[in-house]
Amino acid sequence: MRVIRILLMLVVAIGLTACGSSKFKTYNGPKVTSVQVHKADRKMYLLHNERVLKKYDVALGFNPDGHKQYEGDGRTPEGTYVVDRRNPNSQFHLSVGINYPRPQDVAYANFIGKSPGGDIFIHGRSNWNGQNRGDWTHGCIAVTDKEMETVYAMIKDGTTIHILP
Repeated sequence: MRVIRILLMLVVAIGLTACGSSKFKTYNGPKVTSVQVHKADRKMYLLHNERVLKKYDVALGFNPDGHKQYEGDGRTPEGTYVVDRRNPNSQFHLSVGINYPRPQDVAYANFIGKSPGGDIFIHGRSNWNGQNRGDWTHGCIAVTDKEMETVYAMIKDGTTIHILP
């Protein structure tokens, strides 16, 4: 009987440990009112009004200089956007979407005879088989998987994101 009790306690302990490793975190701090990405510095800031809540090193598109102009150019967009969707099943661990392209992005791409592209996200790095250093995305903003868990919990749909040169 005592052996069974010990085994049951071990099973419960292992089960609770597994629950603690969820990629879905909770956040109860100050609201993130905006996000700033400083491309030249490879930094992302989560802000509550003027106060920095979190700061992250980021990777960008593999061709980071300048504003994204068309699909496949490897650039990360510049300008003011809004977080408009979430993907809990992203191939890059977790991701939050940015409402690129804006109407002016579509108009410019059409003018040069190209597609503006889309699917620009802040995301983690898992399942990326390439180098996890430097700029390697196709225009997205990447942080580590562990950092993305915090970002995913803190940023809500409708949050403004300023992507600066």
